[in-house]
Amino acid sequence: MNDLAPLATRLRALAPSCGPVRLIAVDGHAGSGKSTFASRLAAALGGAPVLHLDDLATHESFFTWVDRLREQVIRPLSRGERAHYAPYDWTARAFAAPRALEPAPVVLIEGVGAGRRALRPHLARLLWMDLAAAESWERGRRRDGPALSAFWDGWTAAEAEHFSADPSRSHADALIRQLPVGYEWLEGPRTAAGANYSVTDRERVAPPF
Repeated sequence: MNDLAPLATRLRALAPSCGPVRLIAVDGHAGSGKSTFASRLAAALGGAPVLHLDDLATHESFFTWVDRLREQVIRPLSRGERAHYAPYDWTARAFAAPRALEPAPVVLIEGVGAGRRALRPHLARLLWMDLAAAESWERGRRRDGPALSAFWDGWTAAEAEHFSADPSRSHADALIRQLPVGYEWLEGPRTAAGANYSVTDRERVAPPF
């Protein structure tokens, strides 16, 4: 039994937020574990589609992908149609052939800025990976190695500027922390005050929304 099963059940039960789709954002600092969490949550949802915002960012601009996301993804999904977006190839430094994104009952959007102001009206829930910026960035640098040190220098400066102008954490429905086994949920700043919840292999309870 997947330890994210209770969360998946709750997300499926939400009202649609973008046409027939429940768009769920997984936001947090680079290196905070968003991709891993989104992959596990997608599996718990029975193979829900995941859009990685790294596929929309480019070397020239890390955070100016909103118009392309709105045109290529949000608008088709809001009509219940299959979306097509052109992923950016970080090696070739060019956009690749379009990929399809189905209007599934739940679609995950994962990446830094997934909970930004322009997207929140289309989201059913905003989940924030609650790991501090410095620790997240250090994890990311260790993962990518010294060859990408200059890239990380530019990225962290751009990310700090983005969240200063357009914070996501303060609008999160839930804060998610990775444990040695499983994840812990705490109510996000957007939700009403209440008890915290933990989900581990030993204790499986519903998150606070």
